[in-house]
Amino acid sequence: MSTESKDPDSSKLQIKDLPNTSLKIEDLRVRSPFRWTSASRSHPGRVREVNEDACLDQPEQGLWAVADGMGGHTLGDFASGLAVQGLMDLPAAEDLEQRISVAMNRLQEVNRRLRDEALRREVPLIGTTIAVLLAAGSLCSALWAGDSRIYLYREGRLRQLTRDHNHLEAARSRLVSSSDDTLELPRANLITRAVGAQDTLHIDCVTVELLDGDIFLLCTDGLCNELTELSIEQALLRGVCSLACDALMDMVLEGEARDNITAVVVRAEDPSSPDQTIVRMR
Repeated sequence: MSTESKDPDSSKLQIKDLPNTSLKIEDLRVRSPFRWTSASRSHPGRVREVNEDACLDQPEQGLWAVADGMGGHTLGDFASGLAVQGLMDLPAAEDLEQRISVAMNRLQEVNRRLRDEALRREVPLIGTTIAVLLAAGSLCSALWAGDSRIYLYREGRLRQLTRDHNHLEAARSRLVSSSDDTLELPRANLITRAVGAQDTLHIDCVTVELLDGDIFLLCTDGLCNELTELSIEQALLRGVCSLACDALMDMVLEGEARDNITAVVVRAEDPSSPDQTIVRMR
């Protein structure tokens, strides 16, 4: 298992910044018939001074996540960092359901801590979106709350695995089920679910069976709000995680980049597949 991770933004939470632990990497590694590679990038964008995004990139554990904090400056940064840190030492398990259960319990604990912290600081909200990708065996699950997204790029086709928890998506659902075409759609940035937003956290989950060559993109809305699905497909086409991350970041930064930007690109390879896709760097 290998990783291609690097991060030009020094404000992003790094594994080396955490306190020492007695855990060994062998204790955390997930056995899988698939070989994983991944890369991550995070940037504050061209407008905001503080990067309130955080991400987790641990292919050796079959674990990746992005989080987009809210609450203003250091509070949003604190919230997203706490969510990522809460998942960081997720124990290994060959049973995906067990991994999902542990991850959800960790996020519930983060939710409680953020609610308590908001009360202590006497502020209305300290919260963060979360999107997590968990792998075990030949399966992979997406867990999320908020509007950070996870995409699957398979056989040249991009598919959004997550569904945004915001007022815009809720209004679109009502519009589809209603004959009233006069409904006014709300702003996309009004989210309906996040870690720390309410006393009870609701997390959605989708599970897919892996195929050789599957590529996943985890991203905050600072990326997906600025790029078309065609642009994302073009960035993922070559199948090299680090190059895909660079391309995605460059495309967003060529525009206004009004929000923080975070991307994690993950690739699954099945060495035993007779049709295994070979990726060569050029």
